[in-house]
Amino acid sequence: MQVPGLWLCLSFGCAASLSPSCLSAQFRRPGDFILGGLFPFGKDTVNLTARSEPTLLLCERLFTDGLIWALGMRFAIEQINNSSSLLPGITLGYDMYDTCFEPLVALQPSLLFLTRNGTTGIGVLCDYTEYQPRVTAVIGPHKSDLCLVTAKLFSSFLIPQVSYGASSETLSNTELYPSFYRTVPSDKNLVEAVVLLLNQFGWNWVAAVGSDDEYGRGAQALFLSMVGTDNICIAFEGLIPTDPAEPSAKKTLENTVKLLNSSNVNVIVLFAHGLSAQALLEHSIRMGLGKKVWVGTEAWMLSDVTASTPNIQSIGTVLGFVMRAGTVPGFQEYVAELFSSVTQKEFCRQSRELSSLMNAEVLDTHCQQCGNVTLGDIWPALRVTTVQPVQVAVYSVAHALHRALGCNAKGCPKTPIRSWQLLHFMNTLPFEMNGQSFRFDQAHGTNTGYKLIFWSWRDGTLTYLPVGDYDQSLYIRKAQIQFHTPDKKEPPSECFRRCQPGQYRRIKGFNLCCYDCTDCSENSFLSNTDSTSCSPCPQHQWAPARSTRCYDRSERFLFWDEPLAVALVTLAALTAALSCVVALLFLRHLRSPLVQVAGGARSLLALLWLLLQSLSCCLYVGRPSAALCMLQQLSYALCLNGCFSTLVPKALEITLVTEFPRRAPGLLRWVTHGRAWLLVAASLLLQALLCFCHLRLGPDYLVVDYESLASEVLLVCATQSWAAFALLHGYNSCLAFACFLCTFMVQTPGRRYNVARGITFATLIYFVIFIFFVVIFATLRTVLRAVTQICTILATTLGILASYFLPKCYIMVFRPDLNTRDYCQDPAEEQPEEDRQ
Repeated sequence: MQVPGLWLCLSFGCAASLSPSCLSAQFRRPGDFILGGLFPFGKDTVNLTARSEPTLLLCERLFTDGLIWALGMRFAIEQINNSSSLLPGITLGYDMYDTCFEPLVALQPSLLFLTRNGTTGIGVLCDYTEYQPRVTAVIGPHKSDLCLVTAKLFSSFLIPQVSYGASSETLSNTELYPSFYRTVPSDKNLVEAVVLLLNQFGWNWVAAVGSDDEYGRGAQALFLSMVGTDNICIAFEGLIPTDPAEPSAKKTLENTVKLLNSSNVNVIVLFAHGLSAQALLEHSIRMGLGKKVWVGTEAWMLSDVTASTPNIQSIGTVLGFVMRAGTVPGFQEYVAELFSSVTQKEFCRQSRELSSLMNAEVLDTHCQQCGNVTLGDIWPALRVTTVQPVQVAVYSVAHALHRALGCNAKGCPKTPIRSWQLLHFMNTLPFEMNGQSFRFDQAHGTNTGYKLIFWSWRDGTLTYLPVGDYDQSLYIRKAQIQFHTPDKKEPPSECFRRCQPGQYRRIKGFNLCCYDCTDCSENSFLSNTDSTSCSPCPQHQWAPARSTRCYDRSERFLFWDEPLAVALVTLAALTAALSCVVALLFLRHLRSPLVQVAGGARSLLALLWLLLQSLSCCLYVGRPSAALCMLQQLSYALCLNGCFSTLVPKALEITLVTEFPRRAPGLLRWVTHGRAWLLVAASLLLQALLCFCHLRLGPDYLVVDYESLASEVLLVCATQSWAAFALLHGYNSCLAFACFLCTFMVQTPGRRYNVARGITFATLIYFVIFIFFVVIFATLRTVLRAVTQICTILATTLGILASYFLPKCYIMVFRPDLNTRDYCQDPAEEQPEEDRQ
């Protein structure tokens, strides 16, 4: 059987033995508009006999794929020409040439396409607006590296070029390639799908290998740039030769396998064409790499070359993405009918006549030694090779012509259309084909999505099993994938374990992808698990250990409702009540000898100050403020001074009578009766002046402390000036010390009430409490600071009540017989010892 109408670049080798004997001309057809076609039919090889069997298989597959794509273009053009709605009255012609997978070979027909219509020369003009090249648009070529060469050429003339297989992301640059289009997704979409696949299986320690061509280098570079932001680390990256016959190819492949083995990865991402992938897999099997997960692409996943590698089942699990493409109704029947027609001698005669019309001097690609190809040779490839992108490419040009010509139901005007006029319609047109809608995006590409394919081996037969879909998001039917592991589950491929929320990565060694997961400390957080350090919380916020966010701090002070505050306030209330009870008892017995000897009405004043001092404990409970902080120390000092001021006259009275008996009669009038009240008033006035100085020098102030407590902000009153503090409380200490010196050595005759003893114990208790208070108060900076102040106030108040007032209350209530002038004689009324003698 012979295929007519084909003139191939068969002088370039490996497709020669498979070419039909009736290949006497290019795929060629005249028409109103000519489409140029560039298809891969051969490989630039010289000596077929030196090739291995897989190489011959590759040549056969390349030829059959190219032949099928060329037939797909011819099928689409014939459909359009037979259509009464798309381009009625207009016929499309075509010139198809073989690229031989070589840029220089692809340039020859490309230059022919650029020649002025009807000539063999390219015009060098300043303005190409009216320039009419040989072809209206170009379909192909298939490979990215060929398109990078031809796209610059066609873009210079703004001739639409639609590729059915070039996926390089470089071609998405519409500024460099304004007239380039493609009907397949770009490598960027493919790499995004691969990254999502790795993430779904939790594979973050992988190797990336690409073929050393535009496709492999470009896809690998995109992959490496994307995985950096997706928590995936590359254990090894390398390039493998595109031609295994190169002298250095074997050594490069062996080194690659050794590095893959030493990297301890279980997942290898391979961006390569069939021959390169086959060579790497063959060396991996021979060198005992072990079973891995190979993530591939359509460039080698569907290749018979890789699938025919000996012992290929031992490489492990193969997963990969292939472009989602629909079937082309009627195409297989068309191919079968075409092959049956070549048996007709008349058909071959017409084909030879068409060949004789070609000018061999322009581009002589006539095949001198052609073999035979049958329908059976290409029939298996018809079920694998995707023809739809070719058909979409042809239809996109046809729809652009439809709009540019202004076609309607009656027909299309016979208006000359320049190639550059189609670009606007190519950019804006959506069109329907076989029930699907297509359009070019801003990068002049179509993203039809991908299918995830699994190599399923059953009884030694390979089946391409669809197990998932990708269209902006990835869906995987994991239950259908049987991995090479004993449990048929996905193998791990990690250098590190994934950190939990609130853990940061602590790098181990020199590899940034190997690290331990460490919990964030308190008051730090980690919102991004990819980070290598935790971020401190703002001052007004806090976070527990291993946190992913910060929380607002709550205020901490001595609340009214907390148990400790309730207990202290209750104790303060009891102390105040006790002071009131003692004051009432003293008021009732105000004229009794015992009350008079204790100071009389001045004792009531002392009890009033003790009552106020007890009530001042409330200043330390609740939310503190700047005003409260200033009042706290002032109230304590002033109330205590009011109490001690009433004891000073009595202490001086006692010391004058006991220590200076001869001078006592003349001096007692200064410390008794009305002048005693002057002493009290003077003492209070002096304390008031000291309080004013304290306010001027450095009063206590409110501190908002974020450091003392982990999760709360501490509101506490702090001492601004310890000198002012000493000045404020030093005067009370001096009064207490003077009272203590005046009374601690006083001896009282038998059966007489010792007034001095109560003053001595009262001042002694004050000193003990105050010393502990100063030591603790100076070191605390928590809520206990307020607690310490309250305890000091209550302890001082209760100490004075217990040592000075309560014994007298006991006598008035339980021993009224002792409340007599004889037992409770005022020291001022006693006669000195010399007088009694």
